[in-house]
Amino acid sequence: MEEKPLNSEAGRRIIPPLSRSWIRRLASEVDSISASLDQSLAEIDSIDPLASKKTPEATPKIDHSTLATTNPHDDSVVEGYLTVKRQQQLTSHLGTTITSAYQPSAVLSNPPSPADITLELLLASQSHLGHSTSLWNPANARYIFGIRAGIHIISLDVTAAHLRRACRVVSGVAERAGVILFVGTRKGQDRCVVNAARLAGGCHLFERWTPGAITNGHQILGRCRMKVVDALDQEIGGYERQLLDRPVLKPDLVVCLNPLENYILLHECGLNGIPTVGVIDTDANPTWVTYPIPANDDSLRCVQVIAGALGKAGEEGQKRRRERALAGEITYTPEKLEEPDSATSDTNNVNSEQAEEAEQATEDGDGQDNIYISRDHV
Repeated sequence: MEEKPLNSEAGRRIIPPLSRSWIRRLASEVDSISASLDQSLAEIDSIDPLASKKTPEATPKIDHSTLATTNPHDDSVVEGYLTVKRQQQLTSHLGTTITSAYQPSAVLSNPPSPADITLELLLASQSHLGHSTSLWNPANARYIFGIRAGIHIISLDVTAAHLRRACRVVSGVAERAGVILFVGTRKGQDRCVVNAARLAGGCHLFERWTPGAITNGHQILGRCRMKVVDALDQEIGGYERQLLDRPVLKPDLVVCLNPLENYILLHECGLNGIPTVGVIDTDANPTWVTYPIPANDDSLRCVQVIAGALGKAGEEGQKRRRERALAGEITYTPEKLEEPDSATSDTNNVNSEQAEEAEQATEDGDGQDNIYISRDHV
């Protein structure tokens, strides 16, 4: 049978009429859109009268000298500001004054003296924290207090005792005009090393140690300038020719803040009989140094506290040496040198008056018997 088209004139199928549900849905959407438009137009119509009634006002200017506005009709802001200021003046003295309990730079600007070393200070500087138990050196068993969370805890009683002993050693060497070398080559240790050397009147090193600087010093340090000073550390001229043939100076004491990285330095000191002071952590060998200080060498604050205490001890030793020199007592063995060249001494001796006062203060009155050789502090 042949299928007849529904609309023979258009040659197309006739679309069936829409159902009532679709018509109802379209009508509801159109009604909601028209209702929202009417609501927005009503809001705009309500805002227009208010905008037309309000006139723009200029922003009042403020006089910086009196902090008052130039508009005489609106002084509420100024009155409120002055009221707050009056209340602050009346209540500023009430309450407590909060001061900073910890200042990181105080350890460098005002380091603790050996008498100020306490267990609380060492605990606050994290001196008790060691390394993991798997990294420990059995030679440090006498310095370890216990284990917590897999980490060795260093006994602070032992740390305080060894630190005080090292301070006495540094003070004694400084009192006898010895050359003290402070070494700290880790990152962040340069400031505390320089400050400790400045206080103790010694030398400092915060870069890599040059191997052979002690055992082969005549080749490495042969061009370093030396000078002759009196009991009051005043330079005496005229001995330049005699110093050319003398061997280079060696330190009388070496303070090493990180012995693990400076094992070559400690080995050279051992070969030349130079005593050493070192910060020994639980992973280091305490037999490397002469006077070990068991503490946390990874904590920068701990290293700053130890270096500051040693520097203060050296400063006290230098002070006692100068006081005894003014009283006519020499605390060191003076060097025996020949008479200086008269022409050279007249041109190079800048502090001649101070040198004469130092000679008069000595027991024998002979300045040539109370001089010692020192290297310029770098």
